[in-house]
Amino acid sequence: MIIFIAIIMSIGIFICLSTNHRIKQLIGLSIFQTSVIFLYLFFGFINDSTIPLLKDGYNLYSNPLPHVLMLTAIVVGVATLAVGLSLSLRLKKIEEKF
Repeated sequence: MIIFIAIIMSIGIFICLSTNHRIKQLIGLSIFQTSVIFLYLFFGFINDSTIPLLKDGYNLYSNPLPHVLMLTAIVVGVATLAVGLSLSLRLKKIEEKF
């Protein structure tokens, strides 16, 4: 799984750095952000664990904080992508005038 995450991360960085097109750079940034979220969730996952509620027969509980933080990161990432796309459209209209 780590190799898959590293490949996705490398693809995102490569797309960001290899082009001057703003939309492609935003797509690369989004791919990179997705790989970071996968990496963070991968390290927060514990095999054979349950939610942090006291149940009989379970001794291993997973911490919900990484998942909550990644939900917040997804929302911030979508908002950032939307602002970036709208700014790139605005810049394109400005460039067409000149």
